[in-house]
Order: sequence, then C-alpha cells, then structure tokens
Amino acid sequence: MQKAECLNHMAPYLFAQIDKKRDALTSQGIDVISLGIGDPDMPTPAHVVDAMAEAIRKPANHQYPDYAGSLAYREACASYLKRRFSVDVDPKTEVLALIGSKEGIAHLITAFVNPGEYVLAPSIGYPVYSGGTTLQSAHTYFMPMTEENGFLADFDHVPADVLAKAKIMFLGYPNNPTGAIATDEYFDRAIAFCREHDILLAHDNAYCDLTYDGYVAPSILERPHAKDCCIEFFSLSKPYNMTGWRIAFAAGNAYAIEALGTVKNNLDSGQFTAVQEAAIAALTGDQQCVADMCELYRQRRDLLVEALRGIGMDVEAPKATIYIWAKVPQGETSESFATKLLETAHVIVTPGNGYGPDGEGYVRISLTTPDERILEAVRRIKETM
Repeated sequence: MQKAECLNHMAPYLFAQIDKKRDALTSQGIDVISLGIGDPDMPTPAHVVDAMAEAIRKPANHQYPDYAGSLAYREACASYLKRRFSVDVDPKTEVLALIGSKEGIAHLITAFVNPGEYVLAPSIGYPVYSGGTTLQSAHTYFMPMTEENGFLADFDHVPADVLAKAKIMFLGYPNNPTGAIATDEYFDRAIAFCREHDILLAHDNAYCDLTYDGYVAPSILERPHAKDCCIEFFSLSKPYNMTGWRIAFAAGNAYAIEALGTVKNNLDSGQFTAVQEAAIAALTGDQQCVADMCELYRQRRDLLVEALRGIGMDVEAPKATIYIWAKVPQGETSESFATKLLETAHVIVTPGNGYGPDGEGYVRISLTTPDERILEAVRRIKETM
C-alpha cells in the first residue's frame, strides 16, 4: 500500500512529538514539568458540568445532532457576539458549530483551496494553518513577522505570482504563540487587502477572552466591511477550560459559512448535542469564571516573567493569551534550547520554530501550571543555563 503523496511533505505534529517525549521520560519515573501545551490545569466551571450532566440524560440528545449545530447553540453564539463585541450575526446563516476550532480551520482549507493554490499564513502561528494546506496539496506562503513590527504579519509584500493563486489569508490576534495584539487600523488594512484581491480572511480569535491589564481584545467582525470577506473562529477551550470537550464555532461571511458547512456535512456528523447544551450554559451564564481565569493567568504571567528575567532571559509580559514568548540564550537555537531543558532540566517548553520560520530563536512557555511548579521549572532552567 502507498500513502497519499501529501503526507510525505507533512511534518510530524508539534504537540504530538512533545507528548511522546514527555511520556518517554515519565515512564522512567522522571518528574517532568510541562510548560509546553496550553491545556488548562483548572476544571471546567461547575455550572457547565452540571448543564452537561442534565443534557446527557435527555434521550433526544442521544441521536445524531444537527449538522450545523443546534439552532439554540448557534443563537447562544450570536448572543455572545452581540454582548461581547456588539456584532450582529444571523444564527441561521452566519454561525456554524465546530468540533473545536482546529477542525474548523482545517476544513475551511478543504472548502476553498485547490491543489497548487496558496494559503497566506503568519510566519509565526498555529501549525494547522500550514498543515491543513499541505494536506490539500497546496502551498503556504509565510507572511513575515518580526518583533520590530509587533509580530504583525506583513501582507503588503506578497509576491504577485503568489497573490494570483492565494485563496485564504489566516490571521490570529491575540496571537498564539507570541501574545501579540493587533490594532483596528491593522485589521482595516487586512480587510481592504482581502477585498481587493478576492481572498477569504480567516481570523483565529481563540484567545480573545484571556486578556490582562485592561486590554479588551476585539473581533475582526466589528470592523467595517468585515462580513464581505471574513470568517472568524471562536473556541470555548481556553476561557472555559473545555479543551477536551471539543466545542467551538465560526461566524461571519455567509458564503464562507455555507462552504465550510458543506465540507463538514460530508465529513463529520456534528458535535454531540449535550456538549452544545453545556456550551450554551458557558456562553450565556455568569462570566465571573472567565474573569477569575484571567486573574489567575495574570498572576502566573507576572510570576513567570519576573522569574525568567531574574535568570537573564529576555521576555515581555503579554496583554493576552496564556503564553510567554521568550528569546533563547545566545548560541542556542529553538530546538537545541528546548531539547536541553527537556533532557537536563526535565522541563518542557515548545520550540518557536515549530510555529513557523520566524519563530526560530524563541520558545513558547505556557501558564497552565500551578505557581509552585512554575517556580520549580524556572529553578531547573536556571541550573541548566
């Protein structure tokens, strides 16, 4: 047998590799501190779990779910967008339930990109943007991102031959992994660019509710003309500690929503309705749980930034996300430094080059670990350095 040619060009998934290395060490009885994957260490809020417990006992929920998501869930998503961003969307035509935003992003590429065409992706960003493109036998053009320009992807200098074949442009702010944030002016320029070149603008907004120091992250759908060319992805994974529940949604341009829905109709059967009912409780219930998570992560951010600076590492305190983006010590690469910390300190951090070519020279450090383990990890890092 012979696998698809596109798989020969597919790099091993970054986080699967990290899990494998972690498991190999822990199987030897080694105490490994993971500051790698952004998987919340706190439980899902009790009112969400209670809603799930009630919903799972309803026989009607044991049948196939609606392909697009229940109307009640899509209405809850629309209500969230109205409350949070003052954005109006039609829950019937401009909202789609997802089995996690990762799935939706990958399926969007299937819906719009043909073999040999291009996807414009940030040169530091979520690996699925380029991974999903490879699986379509298409090409990724990495838009440059540098510290000097605030890690804003540069779409103004895309080569003409690439632009002629570009179908989707991915952006994501607040940015994973850098924690960078975007201005309204930047979003307006991105929208104008995509309208001019007939490109779908896909904005990954998974971290919009995890912000600090008074910063409030926007939705790109707030901007003028956004619905002409934009689809936006939202996830319940991080603000509500629901990573394992696999529930998210997309909203925006009705044509893009319909196309994404067509792919999903043929490739999956939708998310379990009981999970959608729990998600409704999350989106429409008391949001103090989100505020509490923001405060917890802010405290951890401050603790980790101070500790890392204390051992000579160059880091900034992000205004959003659950990550610290840190430069590696002089003479190290992203891979060499991450490997040294894993093998010597038994601390997992994520090498920055796993997020794209401009991630070289950095590592991503997650805040989803209790304070005492964070401090222990920094102590081990200091000894290794």
